[in-house]
Amino acid sequence: MDSPHGAAVKAEDFGLKGPRGWVFRNIAIDAAPGSITAVEGPSGSGRTCLLLALTGRMKPTAGHAEVGGHRLPKKMAAVRRIAALGPVSGVNDLDQALTVAEQLREGALLQRRYEGPIRALLRPRGERRASAAARIEEALAVAGLDLATLPKGPRTSVRDLERLESVRLSVAIALLGDPRLLALDDLDLKLSDAERAEAWSLLRAIAARGTTVFAVCSEAPQDIPVVRTGTPAKTPDAKPDSAPAAETDAKPETDAKPESDTKPETSTKPDAKPHTNTKTETNTKGTDDALAEARRA
Repeated sequence: MDSPHGAAVKAEDFGLKGPRGWVFRNIAIDAAPGSITAVEGPSGSGRTCLLLALTGRMKPTAGHAEVGGHRLPKKMAAVRRIAALGPVSGVNDLDQALTVAEQLREGALLQRRYEGPIRALLRPRGERRASAAARIEEALAVAGLDLATLPKGPRTSVRDLERLESVRLSVAIALLGDPRLLALDDLDLKLSDAERAEAWSLLRAIAARGTTVFAVCSEAPQDIPVVRTGTPAKTPDAKPDSAPAAETDAKPETDAKPESDTKPETSTKPDAKPHTNTKTETNTKGTDDALAEARRA
């Protein structure tokens, strides 16, 4: 698994709107290859949808973005081929009924089936198995998941993994395809301070290998550029254009049809490196609708 060359991510006036209003809008991004960008914002403010749109899984409705030279929304399929999702709840959840080994084998099989070259399917079975085993071993090493430390080794049930172990497993599966862009949702959810530090160290290591990384989180380290998707409207009948705009720093991706009724504010993380400007409107119903659309895609 050679180190991939990260994808540059750029966006201008990028937005996603559905029948109920904006999920996010006016996102501006300029992320260099091999960089890390954090996406912050309240729950329901379009953070996940932004990731899905930037990775070609949701179709944006305003502005444009460019990922690795592929323009969105026109080249969504091309973006999907170079972008991978780490853990994104409700979209690519780990199967709790499988063991860790089974989940990894399934991930390798799907990677070969849907994203690998056709000629790879024609190789002898033994060669395919050896190749998959080597890729899994390397992906686990990069993700920092040592199967020997798990309670039952590779036979440990996915449901028995600690939260950080689950993140590492999802990341390992995503890395099987040598993505140029990696997007993760809720990176620091249910993690202790020490575990959060480990999670960010993992992303830094991945970026150091050349992969561009976007991660949704509650609070990013001071040295990570941040983009904020905004705050949900406080009143149900607030007008879509009633919330003022603010500036922000970051690099994101998403794809799907969203819906929302109000416009939230965006702000810039004081110590984050300036990267992008963002205005956003959103409501939780719009985000839920967009995610439902992504799951059907």
